[in-house]
Amino acid sequence: MYNDKNLTCADCGQEFVFTASEQDFYAQRGFTEPRRCASCRASRKAARGSSGAGYGSGSDYGASGGYSAGGSYGAGGSYSAGGYGGNGGNGGGYAGARDRGSREMFTATCSNCGNEARVPFRPTSGKPVYCSDCFRTMRG
Repeated sequence: MYNDKNLTCADCGQEFVFTASEQDFYAQRGFTEPRRCASCRASRKAARGSSGAGYGSGSDYGASGGYSAGGSYGAGGSYSAGGYGGNGGNGGGYAGARDRGSREMFTATCSNCGNEARVPFRPTSGKPVYCSDCFRTMRG
C-alpha cells in the first residue's frame, strides 16, 4: 500500500515523516499531502485561535488534532499524544475560553546578544532567533 515518505516543511524547512497510516488517512478523506510539519501546523493553528480569525473547530485538513505520530495540539489547544485525535472542537469558536495547557519551548542562542533564548518554535539554521529583550528592542 503506502510507504513512509520524507517531506520538507514549507515554513521551517525541516524534514518530517509522512507515515503510511497518515497517507492512508489523508487518501480516504481526499486530503492533499501536508505542506507543514506538526510543529508548524500547531503554531499556525494557535496563531489563528489567538487572532480571532476562527475558521471553526479543527480546521486543519478538516479534522481536529494533528496527524503526526509525535503528537500535536487539537483545536482547543489540548495536547494529543499521537494519532489522529485531539479534542472535538472548541465549544463554539471562542478559543480563549479554554485552558491551552503548556506550550513546548525550544532553547536557542540569541542572534543579537548571544544569550540563551527560549522560543515556542523549533529554530532552523540560517534564520535569526532573538531573546525576549532583543526581540522587544528590535520590534520597537
